[in-house]
Amino acid sequence: MENNFYATHLSKGDTNVLMNSVYQWMMVGLLVSALSAFMVTHSPYMLNLLFANPYAIWVLFFIEIGLVIAISAGINKMDVSTARTLFVLFSIVDGMTLASIFLIYTEASIVTTFFIAAMTFGVMSLYGYFTDSDLSSWGGILFAGLIGIIIALVVNFFLKSPAFEWWISLIGVVIFVGLTAYDTQKIKQMGETMSDGNPQSLSRVAIVGALALYLDFINLFIMMLEFFGNRRN
Repeated sequence: MENNFYATHLSKGDTNVLMNSVYQWMMVGLLVSALSAFMVTHSPYMLNLLFANPYAIWVLFFIEIGLVIAISAGINKMDVSTARTLFVLFSIVDGMTLASIFLIYTEASIVTTFFIAAMTFGVMSLYGYFTDSDLSSWGGILFAGLIGIIIALVVNFFLKSPAFEWWISLIGVVIFVGLTAYDTQKIKQMGETMSDGNPQSLSRVAIVGALALYLDFINLFIMMLEFFGNRRN
């Protein structure tokens, strides 16, 4: 029988295996990013290379975008090992960009905000997994909001308005809280419609799912820093 993602339904146990794999790979990504950020912040050479040059961060940003597109669009055509390697590479690059928050905020407030974001993410991910409500109608609204946030961030890059930044962060928190629940349910539904007995397909979905939830969490965390982060003097 030809393998495809919509042939039969996985058992509840298999779906749980998928979700466990998603969360495990998400945690791998977060740990890799944390290590990457730590190494950058403790290297004067890397700090100077990345943050003394205004173009360096943009280069990293476009590398991240390219990796996200490569993983999301090419997942069905690449080996699982390749997908995992690209995900880890993305986590490293994202950690390098995240190092900048340690130059702006105190370490204590970063840790506090991380735990607040983690608890919020956990609650909304559990909601997305267990709710009987269909969250698919959220997709269009959340995507439109996400595009709006990206445009607003680009505009404020030039305006540098603290008030505008506050509103962007507030709306961003709402959007990424919603995306956490939406993406969790979507990943679960993908697992329920995958072809049974296909570990390669399951592993690919796990990487794509981990990437989606990683992005939801990191962006939620960054947006929350506006409210809970204490800036260095």
